[in-house]
Amino acid sequence: MSGGALSSEWAPSFDAVPRSAFLPELIWPFDMKAGTSIAVSRTDDPAVWCGYADADVPVVTQWDDGEHTGRDPGQVSTSSASMPSVVFRMLRDLDVRPGNRVLEIGTGTGWNAALLAHRVGAENVVTVEVDGAVAERARSALERFGAGVRVIHGDGYEGCPESAPYDRIIVTAGVRHVPFAWVEQTRPGGLIVAPWGTHYGNGDCVARLAVAADGQSASGAFTGPVEFMKLRAQRLPPVVHGDYVTGGPGDRDTSSTSLTENMFLGERFSSQRFAVSLRVPHCHHVIADKRDGARPVWLYGLTDRSWACVMFRDDGEARVWQSGPRRLWSEAEAAHRWWENEGRPGHDRFGLTVTAEGQAAWLDTPNRSWPV
Repeated sequence: MSGGALSSEWAPSFDAVPRSAFLPELIWPFDMKAGTSIAVSRTDDPAVWCGYADADVPVVTQWDDGEHTGRDPGQVSTSSASMPSVVFRMLRDLDVRPGNRVLEIGTGTGWNAALLAHRVGAENVVTVEVDGAVAERARSALERFGAGVRVIHGDGYEGCPESAPYDRIIVTAGVRHVPFAWVEQTRPGGLIVAPWGTHYGNGDCVARLAVAADGQSASGAFTGPVEFMKLRAQRLPPVVHGDYVTGGPGDRDTSSTSLTENMFLGERFSSQRFAVSLRVPHCHHVIADKRDGARPVWLYGLTDRSWACVMFRDDGEARVWQSGPRRLWSEAEAAHRWWENEGRPGHDRFGLTVTAEGQAAWLDTPNRSWPV
């Protein structure tokens, strides 16, 4: 269930705490073959339900912040049970020891909190959930299972200062800014593990941050790419194309690029995409569908109405259009060139440092950092 990556220290917890004990009657697992979420009822088809509960796939448990009704998938998934392999990877990164005090941001189904409780003791785990209905369901599931974890309905962005300090903080939602409150609530030498990224895209990378001896910063390398639902306080508002692309051809610059689609985009979780996301601030990109051998990629500025479009083609050089105070494609192309010149670094060569003044990304060492 953990994708073949389960280590000996966590095996007893995963054996004793099945994900199925924390899933609701109706779930929407992601079907890998269909490439979409499907509705599965334990009442109607218990064998299929149990199969997905035990499979290494993400399972949506809430759509549209609870406004969704019916069996069909909703518009936006807003609570879920993560892939068991991802859950294990993050718990491994957390490096908990028996007796550690742990704060979890994002209770979800309660399964992750129950795994932690089995390892460190339920009295040492506090979990915070922003959605009241989700928090109540998780509290009930944890009580039925016999894991007396303290579940708090609140905004995890603020942490849980009344129970601090913690030895470990683990975050189960995508973060765009690590609040310094989490650093303040972690003991010096403690760890914060969180999926982090920029608004460039939906992808995240797991940051493993060690709190400094003086408690004034937390820093560490990324351990690998993931994708999580975003912390509700940090969701990106909708980017409306029509608010950017206005006027006629005279309002934009036209050029070309020698970069190909594969060179620039790579795979979904490619390190070049992550590098560009770190080097082109306050920008969101959208990859459109390919038609007739052509794929447009759009870049939108988040602090002004700058935009760019590169039209990659299978049979020729890509054309570029740019408009606004920033030349976003020029920035993106320069970021890709920087990544190439640095030896095409993977995710684990990048890191993040958080202080009271803000956060900075770095390559290889915190001494080579820039604000993000």
